[in-house]
Amino acid sequence: MSVVTRAADTVLDRTLLGYGNIGYSLRRHWWPGDPAPDALAGKVAVVTGAKAGLGKATAIGLAKLGATVRIAIRGDGDAARAEIERAAPGSRIVVDQCDVSLISSVRDYAKDLDGEVDVLVHNAGVMPAERTETAEGNELMLATHVLGPHLLTASLRPKLADGARVIWVSSGGMYGRPLRADDLQYRRDEYKPAAGYARTKRMQVVLAELWADRLDGSGITVHCAHPGWADTPGVATSLPTFQKLTRRILRTPEQGADTFVWLAAAEEPARYNGMFWHDRVQRPTHYLGKTRETAAQRQELWQACERLTGS
Repeated sequence: MSVVTRAADTVLDRTLLGYGNIGYSLRRHWWPGDPAPDALAGKVAVVTGAKAGLGKATAIGLAKLGATVRIAIRGDGDAARAEIERAAPGSRIVVDQCDVSLISSVRDYAKDLDGEVDVLVHNAGVMPAERTETAEGNELMLATHVLGPHLLTASLRPKLADGARVIWVSSGGMYGRPLRADDLQYRRDEYKPAAGYARTKRMQVVLAELWADRLDGSGITVHCAHPGWADTPGVATSLPTFQKLTRRILRTPEQGADTFVWLAAAEEPARYNGMFWHDRVQRPTHYLGKTRETAAQRQELWQACERLTGS
């Protein structure tokens, strides 16, 4: 990237213009090259929450590159599988049942999954209007975005292939929130859906870095990325006013998922570990000093995840 394009990219990032389809349209002219057409041939990818939106778009992108894609979802997945197969003719899509918000479901899924996994994408997401707990007593967003993915990574560790890539789908909203390791279950503060969502997305960024440290030297790389502002069913349901006001500049799910697919398949990301990405470029994890966490807070998050998941 030249000095000029780097400066333009930074301006897009700092002003939020880069989050919408304008940023995507401009950056695609200077970002790193696409993966080889058969980059994932013979590989197996697991994508959670792939029935719609970014997850489905990610599954399609991986399937087009030759991967066998296992979509780990709740409920009927026949429609999603059919849509992915139509978008990626000749692909092999497997529907797996896994409720990422439930520790028991994640543990059973990881135990029963046969064969090695080359790509693991933590995409499943929720934003309930009111504070909700799972049947196991965990706050739903914490369970879905943090505890489930943490346990799935730990449980699948023996099945992650040499050179495997683990990708966490975060959100740009995390930039405005610090790590709250002291209130993981959101019991102290007044519950606000968007704030709670951003809090758990910050936790994902930290967990991705911690997992990268623990897997360093294993041949497995861990990445985290945010999609920008994408027009998905989840946004329409949880943030209807935001969607209405920004509809014309929102990205398509395919545009939002581009970096996740690139991280899973391109050669360049394999040279890095524990980085945070957007539009195929490494990004800072903090823009505000008040959001920076301490080493003790990071350790507190890890220990809490270990305790709450029994991993």
